[in-house]
Amino acid sequence: MKKKFSINWIGSKKPRKQRKYRANAPTHRRKKMLSSNLSKELRKKYNRRNFPLRKGDNVLVMRGKFKKRKGKISSINLKKLKVAIEGLQTSKKDGTKVNVVFDPSNLQIIELIMEDKKRIASIKRGKDIEEKSEQSKVDNKLNDKEKKE
Repeated sequence: MKKKFSINWIGSKKPRKQRKYRANAPTHRRKKMLSSNLSKELRKKYNRRNFPLRKGDNVLVMRGKFKKRKGKISSINLKKLKVAIEGLQTSKKDGTKVNVVFDPSNLQIIELIMEDKKRIASIKRGKDIEEKSEQSKVDNKLNDKEKKE
């Protein structure tokens, strides 16, 4: 298998090709692969469905052994595309505690850390786009009324 990443790749049903895409993706694409959906309150507040995860975000585990447990993200592994959460550990046979790593698809963001400038900028962009779309809807209604008259 060639170790090449294609930006023209649209998608495939074949798991082999999906794995290849994720395995050979560059860092900026991997960052987006590490996104989780937002809670209902945050969706209403930010008018977005998901956000890339960041160290310090509070999340809720939605699947697996630790379901319904909340915690703060302690580390993010871009290479493995996994996330570790503070306080959620399992013990090995020799008795040592090890952090459990989660797939971002099994997490839900409860609270966002707003120290990241890029994250703040993306929220502002989203609000600007929403305001423009609302303004265009109002303009369209006015134009329709003028045409009828």
